[in-house]
Formats: sequence, structure tokens, C-alpha cells
Amino acid sequence: MTGHVPSATAGTEDVVAVVVLLTEFAMLRAPLLRSQVRLYALQSLAVSVLAVVVAATRHEADVYALAGLSFALKVVIVPSVMTRLLRDVEVDLAGSAKLGVASSTLVALGVSVFGFFAIGSLHVHSSLLPSTTLAVASAVVLVAFVLIVLRSDVVSQAMGFFSLENGVSIASLVVAAGLPLVVETTFLFDLLVAVVAFGIIMRVHHGRSKTLSTDELDRLRG
Repeated sequence: MTGHVPSATAGTEDVVAVVVLLTEFAMLRAPLLRSQVRLYALQSLAVSVLAVVVAATRHEADVYALAGLSFALKVVIVPSVMTRLLRDVEVDLAGSAKLGVASSTLVALGVSVFGFFAIGSLHVHSSLLPSTTLAVASAVVLVAFVLIVLRSDVVSQAMGFFSLENGVSIASLVVAAGLPLVVETTFLFDLLVAVVAFGIIMRVHHGRSKTLSTDELDRLRG
């Protein structure tokens, strides 16, 4: 029985998806907020490269435009806005994590393995649907949730939400790259709205409490 040999395109998509996942783990471990922002920019650059690869191999001209918009928004604009906000509030140390670095990493490894094998158990095999890339994308989404839950500061949670969108972008690129451009750009518009919302939260919360920690907000729960 002859095994399935992955194409060069599928291999490239897998490599880019793994790079995105590794940067997500790095964000989880990064103690400085500026480092998280830089890692998000690197992660977004990898997603933009993946969009170019998909556009070239599947002959989807609209995806080139999507790659350009993704690069402009997620690699340039969002990191610049977050860096400017951090400069204004003069805070750079991430809030305390609910678990230690080792424990957080183990939890992230656990959920990423779960996501990888959960997609693998679906037994999806198609030249147009790289199951490995889709599995890694699901792992990125789950690790992003871990970052949101375990870090107790607004910026880390914002970076987790933004990187979660990168995981969704990878999945949409490998599953439905042929969608109309207006549908694809909807995700980017949602990200822009999220950036504005988190920016307002950062300014208002820091103005009232002089900190970006969410510990006081957690105590407001009934």
C-alpha cells in the first residue's frame, strides 16, 4: 500500500503553520508586553506569507490582495498602535500569570496536542485540504485561549485574541481560499474593531487604576 506523499505546497503550508504555533508558545512565555507585540507581528507576517503561497499555488488572485491587507493591518498597523499605547501608559511588564511558566507551557502543550489529534481523528484527506495545517491552526486557536485565560493583564489578553484570529485565518486560507474577497476581509474588519475596543479598555482601565492588571476586574464578578 503506497502512503500519501505530501506536496511541496502542503509542506510549505505546514511549516508556516508550525511557525505560527511556535510564536504563540513564545508569546505565552514572554515576560514583556513589547515582546508579545513583536511576536504577534512576526506571527502575522507568517500568516501573510501563507496567503501569498496559497494565492500562487491555487491561482487565486484575490488572495494576493488579502495578503497585502493582512500585512498592512496585522504586521504594521496593529503592532504600531499597541506599541504606542504601551508607550503612553509606561507599562511593559506583563501581568502575573495564574500558573507558573512551566505549568502554563504544559497546559498549552496539552491543549495543542488535543487540537491536533481532534482534527486528525476526522480523517479528512484531500489535496485541497491539508489536514496537518488545519490541525496546527486549531492548536494555535486553543493555545491563544490559554494565553487569554492564564495572563492577567489587558495587553496579553488582547494579544491572545489577535493571535486567535491568526489561527482562524490559517484555517480559512487552507479550507476556503476561494471565498470572495469581501468575505475574507470581514475577518480583518472584526480585528480592527477589536483593536479599537482593546485600546479604549487599556486607556480607561489604566487611567482609573494606574495598572493594566485585570485582577481588580476579576473581583467584580458576582
